[in-house]
Amino acid sequence: MSKPAAVTIDIWSDVMCPWCVIGHNQLETALKGMAGEVSATVRFHPFELNPDMPEAGEESAAHIQRKYGRTPDQAADARGRMAEAAEAAGYSFHYTGAKDEGGDPPPAMMWNTRLAHRLLVAVLRDHGPEMQVKLKRALFDAHFQQRRRMNDPAVLTDIAASVGLDRTEAAAALTDPEIDAIVDAGEQQAWDWNISGVPAMVINGKYMIPGAQDPATYANALRRVVAREAAVAAAE
Repeated sequence: MSKPAAVTIDIWSDVMCPWCVIGHNQLETALKGMAGEVSATVRFHPFELNPDMPEAGEESAAHIQRKYGRTPDQAADARGRMAEAAEAAGYSFHYTGAKDEGGDPPPAMMWNTRLAHRLLVAVLRDHGPEMQVKLKRALFDAHFQQRRRMNDPAVLTDIAASVGLDRTEAAAALTDPEIDAIVDAGEQQAWDWNISGVPAMVINGKYMIPGAQDPATYANALRRVVAREAAVAAAE
């Protein structure tokens, strides 16, 4: 039996992006179904959806209405469809954190994610892609399911510690200018490749799959890439 083809999948993504977690779930489903065909290394790269978001953040529904010019009913309908898509992909947006004295969850908020991206690029550099994926998933859960303050250094170091990373090391990454330069470079690469929305997945540095797709679309794209590169190699 031949060895699985090794591929690298670079994903430009933001923790605030619901379609990014949906797309990653769909990709993971595709990869599980291709276990004997493909061995994938997945790496996340920075893309800030809200680089100018103020420190206080913005309530999610109000943000969507303002940014996309939707009415409250339109925004609520879009959230409902997105939640259904997430459930179908195996991810829940249901709140799982603590509630206030009245039994209500905190509001869903949008935050600037510069600090989260610093942490993610530092972990990729120093601990490798598998640990970075673990951290990314924990950040998604912290935002969508626990509604934590995602621009708070204390929150981010707590999340890092929850996946086995050193708290002091994580805190240092949040203020490291070298790490910040890596974030800038990753965002510039997205700009150079005309990535204007996320998720955007690039296979082997050449073939882009934009948006959140279903598992079959990801699997078919990966098979085409593997076949194309095998044909090129055979012809050389």
